[in-house]
Amino acid sequence: MDNIKPVDAIETMVVAGATKGVLPAKDLLIRSALAGAILAFATSLAVVGTVQTGVPLVGALIFPVGFAMIILLGLELGTGSFALVPVAALDGKFGLRTVLGNLGWVLLGNLLGSLLYAVLLWASLTDCGHGQDTTGVAAKLIAIAQGKTLAYAKFGAAGWLTAFIKGIICNWMVCLGVALPMTTTSTSGKVLAAWLPIFAFFAQGFEHSIVNMFVIPAAMLFGANISIADWFVWNQIPVTLGNLIGGMVFTGLALYYTYRKAPGRPVSRATADKILAQPDVATP
Repeated sequence: MDNIKPVDAIETMVVAGATKGVLPAKDLLIRSALAGAILAFATSLAVVGTVQTGVPLVGALIFPVGFAMIILLGLELGTGSFALVPVAALDGKFGLRTVLGNLGWVLLGNLLGSLLYAVLLWASLTDCGHGQDTTGVAAKLIAIAQGKTLAYAKFGAAGWLTAFIKGIICNWMVCLGVALPMTTTSTSGKVLAAWLPIFAFFAQGFEHSIVNMFVIPAAMLFGANISIADWFVWNQIPVTLGNLIGGMVFTGLALYYTYRKAPGRPVSRATADKILAQPDVATP
């Protein structure tokens, strides 16, 4: 049987968070850029599925393929780190400075990877700016991005708060998509375990900050009347803060406090080297 008890899975979460804390900036940037691009691939795939079928649920069913790839490759996704890295810090592995540095590098890499894919998708659908997208993907991305920015702006503070709350609910599920694969040792089990909560958040239209790092800039490239200020004020900032609370509090800390009975010790250099030699625990 490949099932792992929750108490042991929490130990794996702590080790995974500690692994992230000792990764050098170069590795964080490369792995997070790849994760951002892969999640953007999955997002555009979900949009294609929705456009072709007219059924948004189809997009939600296929979107988790990107997350499964990220899990299996052990790449760095900021929303997953929101649960794992603070848990490792709480366990005594490192301090707040390490947490902030790690999250900063990972979010930067996620943004770079997302922007790269947005530019490549725009170029592929418009013949490098000399034609018009005929697939309907561009129009759908514009509509989605406007709903994520201008629609919130119309309601002022209430709209900002709505984006924040949707960010909390979203990453509650996304971080379960990080934790659940740690309850199994098989590849198929990890994929299925990740699929369930990711489908649950995407199907309900909640707000994921890394997904939005692709969707909104891509829509802007395709001609959406959205400014950089609209993007950050009405979406990226409130959603990222909501994702942080949802992942850290409702998944990471909640599971840690109920299953972790005694904190560990700070990570020594020797222990860090051993952790880095085990890429299978370096999940996002």
